[in-house]
Amino acid sequence: MKDKNLAIKKERLISILSEMKSLVVAFSGGVDSSFLLALASRQPQVKCLAVTVLSISFAKHERLDVERLINRLGVEHQYIEIDQMSVPEFVANGPERCYYCKKAIFSKLQEVAAREGYAYVADGSNVDDGDDYRPGKKALEELGIRSPLKEAGLVKAEIRTLSREMGLFTATKPSYACLASRILYGDPITPEKLARVDTAEAFLKALGFTDIRVRTHGSLARIEVNPAQIPLLAGARMRERICEEMNTLGFKYTCVDLQGFKSGSMNAVLGPTDANA
Repeated sequence: MKDKNLAIKKERLISILSEMKSLVVAFSGGVDSSFLLALASRQPQVKCLAVTVLSISFAKHERLDVERLINRLGVEHQYIEIDQMSVPEFVANGPERCYYCKKAIFSKLQEVAAREGYAYVADGSNVDDGDDYRPGKKALEELGIRSPLKEAGLVKAEIRTLSREMGLFTATKPSYACLASRILYGDPITPEKLARVDTAEAFLKALGFTDIRVRTHGSLARIEVNPAQIPLLAGARMRERICEEMNTLGFKYTCVDLQGFKSGSMNAVLGPTDANA
C-alpha cells in the first residue's frame, strides 16, 4: 500500500474490529458494508455475522450482489424481513422518514445480535456521510450502533481503494440508497410507487446507464444518471424507448436532470428548519 496515511487508517480499523471482538454487520451489498464485512471476516480474532434486511425499499438487484459476495467470502449470513409499511412515519414520508426507518431496522438487528451472542451491531457509515442531511444518523447514535469505517476516519474514495486492493467487485459499484429516497417528501409511500421506481431503474441499468436515480414527483419521473451519459439519454431512439417505458409504468411526464446524479438531491426541497431537525 503506497499511501501511508491510508495504511494507518486500515490498521486503525483492524484495531477497532479487534477491540469489538464480535459484531453483526448490517450488510446491504453496497461498497461500504461489503468492505467492512470482508475485512472483519479476514481477522481471525473477530467473530462476525452478516445480516441483510429485506424490505419493500430494498432493490431486487441488490440482493444478487449480496449473494455474490457472501458466496465469495463464505461468512455466516442471515436474511431478516421488516415490514416498513407498519411504520406510520415511514409511510407518511416526512423529512424524518429515515430516522424512524433506521430505528426500526437497527432495533431488529440488535435483537439478532442479542439472540446470537454478538457484542455489537455495526453499519457501513463513513466520514463522507456527514456531508448531507441524514436523519438516520440520530437513530444509530440513540441505539449505540457502531460505525467502524467512520471511527477509523475513512472516506468513500479510500474505501473504494482498499476494496480494490482486496479484489472486491464492489470497489467500482455505484453508490445506492433505499428506493424510498426517490419519492418526494410528503408524498405517501406505497408498495406500488416503490415497485415502479425499482422497475424503472432496472430498465435504465439494463440499457447501460450508471449512477441511476428515478426520482418521482407525482406523475413526473426525473431521471438522474452519470453526467457523462446525459448525451446518450438525449438520442432520439433512446429517448423514445425510455419515454415509452416510463409511460408504461404510469408516469405521464419524463425529464432528465441536467445536473446528473447527485446523492440526496431530494433534500433540496427542505428548508433550514427541516434539515436541522
